[in-house]
Amino acid sequence: MSKVIILGAGAAPGVPSLSCGWGNCNPENKKNIRTRTDTYVEINDTKFLIDTSPDIRQHLIDNKIRYIDAVLYTHAHADHLHGIDDLREITRIRLHDAYMEHGETAYHHGIYNFEGLDKIGDLSIQCYAAKETAKSIRRSFPYLVNSVFSKKKNVFYTPSFKINEVKRNHSFYINDIKITPIKLLDHSVPSIGFVFNDGEYVHIADFKTLPSSVFKQIKVRPKLLVIPLTTPFEQRGHAGFKTVMKIIEKINPERAVINHMATECDYDEINAQTPDFVEPAFDGMKIEW
Repeated sequence: MSKVIILGAGAAPGVPSLSCGWGNCNPENKKNIRTRTDTYVEINDTKFLIDTSPDIRQHLIDNKIRYIDAVLYTHAHADHLHGIDDLREITRIRLHDAYMEHGETAYHHGIYNFEGLDKIGDLSIQCYAAKETAKSIRRSFPYLVNSVFSKKKNVFYTPSFKINEVKRNHSFYINDIKITPIKLLDHSVPSIGFVFNDGEYVHIADFKTLPSSVFKQIKVRPKLLVIPLTTPFEQRGHAGFKTVMKIIEKINPERAVINHMATECDYDEINAQTPDFVEPAFDGMKIEW
């Protein structure tokens, strides 16, 4: 069993937004309440986050997610990245579990026995990002990044992230999961998506056009495609509804989910315009196969 959870289904302002309120969205439909987007992926017991929005803390709590194997970043915009600091809690969970595994007295009156770190090893969270995004993480969050693991590092107080730079169209593996970063074009900053296991799951982030190389990396019919639609109309850096539907038709997944929707996208209106195998996302949406 594999699954994806759309933790947050909204674009940068969320719905309702501070400036526009509900916009075109019906406030009586709870599926129109959208926090900023990030996604949980679980394939063959390997657990990923794709992006860490400013709402990631509440997303992890609401969905009872306490463990991840890695974080995959699509690009460096704040609504996809700036919740990274909240992953310090994942580090603390790892530390606590590691002490338990080694038979240490992990926690006593609020104090960890850090001398036990010599037995535990590297608790860093592995992050994967293209060169441009990795540079932004190191520049904006230098206190999180641990380039060389030190056994003396107090991972309870100082989170530890290992940044792994990936190249577009060059596959890498996490456990037995093959992941291929794909190039997305014409967004306002460099952006990538991810193809899992040659197409079993395809995750497309912010884009306006797709190069032909994307379709070459999808070698099997996807069980699931997640693709963004910020507004129904074309705008700078974002594809509109017609473009998104043409891409869905070309990729031909068994199921497609339209994500990253702003106040211009009412759930029922978008849903009414799509075929049965395509549907809009909502916060906490779970898809299994």
